[in-house]
Amino acid sequence: MAYAIIRTGGKQFRVEEGATVRVPALAKEAGESVEFEVLTLGGGEGGTRAGAEALTGARVAGTVVEHGRDDKVIVFKKKRRKQYKRKQGHRQGYTTVKIDSIG
Repeated sequence: MAYAIIRTGGKQFRVEEGATVRVPALAKEAGESVEFEVLTLGGGEGGTRAGAEALTGARVAGTVVEHGRDDKVIVFKKKRRKQYKRKQGHRQGYTTVKIDSIG
């Protein structure tokens, strides 16, 4: 099975054709297509390929399925003996993308 390693939102993801992946929020509407930066291709006929020269023309295309927000993460800061406490919540936005093609 061919796979690719892509970069989006400052993170790297290993994807395969037909898989769905949650990436940091993208500015696209549901149903729109999106392309990702390819770092590595592997599992195909040519073996594993990495590097700028080996990946010229390589692309990973996907379709935006939905947008959402993750579970809340509590950020708590405290300095002992200084009467300092801060509590803050954070919910990270995400986009679910279905990978259509790797090539």
